[in-house]
Amino acid sequence: MEHFDFIIIGGGASGLLLAEAMGRDTWFDGKRIALFEKQEQKGNDRTWCFWESGEGAFDELIETRWDRMRFRGTGIDRVLPLLPLTYKMLRGEDFYASYYQKIAPCPNIHVIREAVNHVEERPDGAFLKTSRASYTTSRVFSSVPFSQPPLPGRPYPLIRQHFIGWRVRVPRPVFDPDTPTFMDFGIPQRGNTRFMYVLPDSPTEALLEYTLFSKDLLEPGEYEAAIEAYLREEYGVGEYEILEKERGSIPMTCNDFTARDSKHITHIGIAGGWARPSTGYTFWNSTQLVPRLVKALKSGKRLQMARRNRFWFYDLVLLEVLAGNNARGGEVFSALFRRVPPARILRFLHQQTSLGEDLRIIAACPKRLFIRALWRSFLKSLG
Repeated sequence: MEHFDFIIIGGGASGLLLAEAMGRDTWFDGKRIALFEKQEQKGNDRTWCFWESGEGAFDELIETRWDRMRFRGTGIDRVLPLLPLTYKMLRGEDFYASYYQKIAPCPNIHVIREAVNHVEERPDGAFLKTSRASYTTSRVFSSVPFSQPPLPGRPYPLIRQHFIGWRVRVPRPVFDPDTPTFMDFGIPQRGNTRFMYVLPDSPTEALLEYTLFSKDLLEPGEYEAAIEAYLREEYGVGEYEILEKERGSIPMTCNDFTARDSKHITHIGIAGGWARPSTGYTFWNSTQLVPRLVKALKSGKRLQMARRNRFWFYDLVLLEVLAGNNARGGEVFSALFRRVPPARILRFLHQQTSLGEDLRIIAACPKRLFIRALWRSFLKSLG
């Protein structure tokens, strides 16, 4: 039975970011580290977008970048400037290829192409079983939720951001490659918060995602029919070629995911609650949390994920609004983009605003909806 000092389960964003951080930190020299990922070629199963000012760590991998975006909602349909921020798109397959290349020269990191079927906490470490062999380790970092309890649904609301995306090529130029659509709420809401998300690569190619913030998933055909309808009604396109497909379901909740963890097993990524509760953004959060996790690991401390700062409370209030009035999410975001500079909203979503800026953003939200949600959130936060 082979032993590793550290085992990482899952070669997605959080797993590869953690493996690369360990590989370039001399503190881990001499430590045996295994990364388990059964898929040798994951393809472009994800597209991540984020915003930042100036140059960033992933610039050499960025597929497309924009300095403006379109927002359409209640009482607003505008192309909005983002400067000094830039909106950047990173394709999953480019990230995977780059990060496997980064860890390949690290003699202490071993990539194992096996599916992990079982993880078990033991007094002196953890035990793993794959489709081929068994392993022991001092510490597991898993992006797969092997440990109980399941996805935490109490005491705070649990909403899902769920979507299907198509990367399409159309026979004539209809897309504006200089302007992504950040959110288009001008589609039937049908009792939920629904919007279309459009990331154009060229006048004839774009990624379109039909996205919901709601409790229940749809049948796959419902998402795809909505994308077809949008291509037809928004762009006058009836013929298209689907180049790639994406799908996802991301939990949006302020509940504590660390109840899944144990002394030797720590969950990371979406499984560890790394998604921003109010937006579902996980990639950017992972880039911020991996250095904290490595620092905690080197100091012998535990990463404190369930921190109740003011942004946690803001997220809770929005989720209370969406849980009680799920069809009115578009109204909330429309009010924000009508009244607040878009760069400030984006910095707020990355927890980079001051308290004064936060208060101005909160003041732009629909008052009646948020006062009730604020009271419910306050009572729950005391519990």
